[in-house]
Amino acid sequence: MKRTLAALTAAAACALACAAGAQGYPARPVKILVGFAAGGPTDVIARIVAQDMTGPLGQSFVVENRPGANAIIATEAVARSAPDGYTLLFSSLSLLVNAILMEGKVRYDPFKDFAPVSNAAVLPMVVVTSPQTRLDSMQDLIALARARPG
Repeated sequence: MKRTLAALTAAAACALACAAGAQGYPARPVKILVGFAAGGPTDVIARIVAQDMTGPLGQSFVVENRPGANAIIATEAVARSAPDGYTLLFSSLSLLVNAILMEGKVRYDPFKDFAPVSNAAVLPMVVVTSPQTRLDSMQDLIALARARPG
């Protein structure tokens, strides 16, 4: 009985020591790269998400804008960063579109270098025109385009 109790006590002590030695995530500030200029929709949403994550997780989430080349600069920086979860990319579909359109000229593979974490927002887009066109719907726009190609 004493041996069993001693063994259980030793096992519990080892388990506690292992748990105490491991740091939880995040143990330091997390950088969120945005490939667009400050003030745009991607930046604004990234800052809201960063603020919402900072409080509950007890660590800073810092948004860093690296605009240029349709977000390729920021995307490549995240692809080259350490795969430790401390550098995140907040991006639109340009992550995939750039790789497809540039046909291997970007230095990342969107399918191998990135793992999706979450869909952060859905941004509705609108099509508008001058009221003098008298277009009231997409069907009207398509009909006009077919009637007057070019």
